[in-house]
Amino acid sequence: MGETTSAIFAWLEHQEAWAPLLFIAIHLLRPFLFLPVMLVCITGGVLFGPIAGSAYSVVGTMLSSLLFYRTIRLVPSGFKKLRSLKEKWLNKNSHLTVKQVAVLRLVPFIHFHLLSYCLLEISADFKEYAKSSLFANLPLAVVYTSVGQWISLFSIPMMILFSGALIGVCFLIRKKYEVFLWRDFFQTSP
Repeated sequence: MGETTSAIFAWLEHQEAWAPLLFIAIHLLRPFLFLPVMLVCITGGVLFGPIAGSAYSVVGTMLSSLLFYRTIRLVPSGFKKLRSLKEKWLNKNSHLTVKQVAVLRLVPFIHFHLLSYCLLEISADFKEYAKSSLFANLPLAVVYTSVGQWISLFSIPMMILFSGALIGVCFLIRKKYEVFLWRDFFQTSP
């Protein structure tokens, strides 16, 4: 294992600009390779260090989010699938805030593009979506890159406790009101 690590670091030293570009490309290919975002960000921290790895992960996750924004409308079945998945997990009329999405991005088992879909729903246009995505992706990249080795050493019970705490924080920063449609509140039988 030590020889492999040494070989990877030696290769990275000789690649200069190609290694970060390859890492960012892996972020873009990540959904097709079925790699979790957490794993890619942790790898960036190990390979490039916490500062450069965080920067490259922010760029990679942002490009992935922007690519999602441009392509999801081209695939109506994917759009419908994400909508039904969101409605399955949340109330039909509820919307997550950007802060909630930022916290939920830290939970390892929540789908990255489902949360991107939640940002898409609350954004008026591309510019607002890009700002929201940057705000939501920044904690993900920084936490998993800089503290990635520490988090990866958690035991399963500690990871469940950590995820539960993140979901609790998300509950505390939620919107405090609920919207009911008239026809949903007063359901009439036909």
